[in-house]
Amino acid sequence: MNPTIQSFFHEPTFTVSYLVIDPDRRKAAIVDPVLDFDPKSGRTGHKTADGILAAAAVGGIEITWILETHVHADHLSAAAYLKEKTGARTGIGAAVGDVQRHFKPVFNASDLEPDGRQFDRLFADGDRVPIGSLEAQVMHTPGHTPACISYLIGDAVIVGDTLFMPDYGTARCDFPGGSARQLYRSIRRLLALPPATRIFLCHDYKAPGRDHFVWETTVAEQRAKNIHIHDGIDEATFVAMREGRDKTLDMPALIIPSIQVNMRAGQMPAPDSNGTVYLRMPLNRL
Repeated sequence: MNPTIQSFFHEPTFTVSYLVIDPDRRKAAIVDPVLDFDPKSGRTGHKTADGILAAAAVGGIEITWILETHVHADHLSAAAYLKEKTGARTGIGAAVGDVQRHFKPVFNASDLEPDGRQFDRLFADGDRVPIGSLEAQVMHTPGHTPACISYLIGDAVIVGDTLFMPDYGTARCDFPGGSARQLYRSIRRLLALPPATRIFLCHDYKAPGRDHFVWETTVAEQRAKNIHIHDGIDEATFVAMREGRDKTLDMPALIIPSIQVNMRAGQMPAPDSNGTVYLRMPLNRL
């Protein structure tokens, strides 16, 4: 059985979240949910996450999992909020501890145990995640970060930031533990799936010359048209391109608040002595 997948696009961060539904048993997983955040005021909100819950309620769908593809650096995760609302379990790749160990001293996060325990389950390559009568197969796809995973469910695969639309290319690899060489190998593994496999992306930024957002493609389309890694591009060529391109990129606008929240499974840091939650701004560390 193949999943029904509903998409929810958050234009302020160009992020796509997914509701992955077993149409038979009406169970579902939410993948890469977004917490609304205004960096100018420091205010958070749940309008986007509530929209996913409302869509599930209309269909009589029970949320059983809240899944992350990696520790995102460009938006805050709504995983903790959705867990509280639904009782669903949270999951992420087992290598999340590598990310936590790097960023714990950057943010002096004394409350953080860097072993992934903030999540209900840590997934290794090949693990299976039940979504009703469906199964999501975990594929470890490092490169963008060391903890990136993709979820293969029936005829669909949700790949996080590993790939973009063919006219936009591939993800950056200059975050801690990132590797252009690993990314190449992860993508070639994904592109070895059947040609008709649907690929669902975490972001779209509208490539030059395209005036609409789109976040679904196929293995066949990526192999034929991806501007960075179409068939015929070898590893050395890709690595040289990717590493050179990454040197020209700015840091994501929300990397500082995002990492602090997302490495805690969507939880905020502990409140200060006055009861207020603070996100830290480390100087000269990123």
